[in-house]
Amino acid sequence: MGDLVIVAYKPKPGKVEELLALSRAHVPILRALGLATDRTPIIAQAADGTVVEIFEWADGAIATAHELPEVQAMWGRYAEVSDYIPIADLPEATEVFSQFAPVHSH
Repeated sequence: MGDLVIVAYKPKPGKVEELLALSRAHVPILRALGLATDRTPIIAQAADGTVVEIFEWADGAIATAHELPEVQAMWGRYAEVSDYIPIADLPEATEVFSQFAPVHSH
């Protein structure tokens, strides 16, 4: 069984669209490398524009991902357009029912 993760990417100024495009491609790339399960990912946005992604790593894939140049390159692209932040930094995360706006896949 894999690991379900929630990650938050705060877009750098003027980089929202690039971040959204990268987020849409993220899990398909991981799947092609055998690193993510077939579980449908969820991409959403917080009120401040932070992109929240929920997806499932394949069993043991996190350690493997750190060794693959393709994944390192993708993480580098994320760093160019966003900052990784803890989900707890989002005001929505303090609510019992945290609400985020869904991002459509197209």
